[in-house]
Amino acid sequence: MHVPEKCNYSSFRVRKLRNDETIESFDCGNNDLNDFIVSRAQSYYKLLIAVTYICEDVDSGAILGYFSLAYDRISIDDFDSNTDFNRFRRRRFINEKRIRSYPAVKICRLGVHNKCKGTGIGTILIDFIKSYFLVNNKAGCRFITVDAYNNAVLFYERNDFKLLRVGSNDSDITKLLYYDLNDMIA
Repeated sequence: MHVPEKCNYSSFRVRKLRNDETIESFDCGNNDLNDFIVSRAQSYYKLLIAVTYICEDVDSGAILGYFSLAYDRISIDDFDSNTDFNRFRRRRFINEKRIRSYPAVKICRLGVHNKCKGTGIGTILIDFIKSYFLVNNKAGCRFITVDAYNNAVLFYERNDFKLLRVGSNDSDITKLLYYDLNDMIA
């Protein structure tokens, strides 16, 4: 499928990747993200590890972007100290809800085709995920998490994600960020 030279995000849809569907090629400029959608998304789905959604051009069927989701949690183990975890949960929960972990969904992968960079598709996908779990919160999900590549941290921060570990090491390949779905209803 040919990706249009200029992405028109008024004529696209987001849908779950079908069981029998294969993606022949995709180029977002990151080999790991490209390989996932082409070679591994189906096996993750069959093994019940992650579900992948694609954003496609309605007219041509071209894949403009995709994301993959799995359930996750934010727990005491994600923080450098018990004190940091206690500060985090005190700001967000009343005393009765102070437990050792909180339900989340993880954005395992998110890629936007090179030809669509800068069009707002990535932010639209993030907004879709936020709304999807707020409106269709079928299993209890308070947070969205992502292990963002360092070059994508600014993108997530612009979409209101916050670093979970503020003092994380600059040499880390990824940074753990979160978004509190309660911020949309507060």
